[in-house]
Amino acid sequence: MLHRTHRLVAHSMATRHGLASCLGWSAASTSTALSTTVRKHFNTSVQTTQSKGDEDSPRLTHTDPETGKASMVSVTDKVPTHRTALAVSSIWLPGVAFDLLKRNGHKKGDVLTVAQIAGIQAAKQTSNLIPLCHPLLLTHVSVDLKLVEDSEAPPVGCNGLRGGRVDIESRVACMGNTGVEMEALTGATVAALTVFDMCKAVGKDMVIGEVKVMEKTGGKSGTYKHNQQGSERQGRGI
Repeated sequence: MLHRTHRLVAHSMATRHGLASCLGWSAASTSTALSTTVRKHFNTSVQTTQSKGDEDSPRLTHTDPETGKASMVSVTDKVPTHRTALAVSSIWLPGVAFDLLKRNGHKKGDVLTVAQIAGIQAAKQTSNLIPLCHPLLLTHVSVDLKLVEDSEAPPVGCNGLRGGRVDIESRVACMGNTGVEMEALTGATVAALTVFDMCKAVGKDMVIGEVKVMEKTGGKSGTYKHNQQGSERQGRGI
């Protein structure tokens, strides 16, 4: 298309002097008018091509495409569907902290129960914590914590006690116009933070990691499942 336009310009430039002579135009004014016409035609073609491509490109829904400013997505016209999400997180503890956790010997009390309640409360408060999340009427929230002892030898300084991790699963459901992935993630994250808070008196060398959505259902996009295998979750979350 561009080569064809150039040929058209060359042909027009060859005849413009004769046309200008007949009509009494100056060569400069004829050249300027012709160049302006070609530029408008070329720019319009480029803009049309870009617009068509932009329609199929991924876009950030929380950002205004014209101004770049943050905006809350309107879900008014979306049909309510049953939506669920499962998110996970993990926290690794050194030997002393993990041993006390197994024996329920921490000074602050029952670590796992407090972390479970904290995760449930956090999921319900997600829209107050993350500015552009919609308030949702959740129909179910569950946070489950499981102790997993480290199979490796205990590191130096742990008094011969083997460390381990707490695996956390947060499940959330609702009947609504938008998904509950953020609620599930918030529940899993705050539960891990609570374990850290409850255990930090005996050592702060804990690591929180593996925070991710494992599965979600409902809505226009349907079902999503994380493709990472369970055996790959044995790393240190970094």
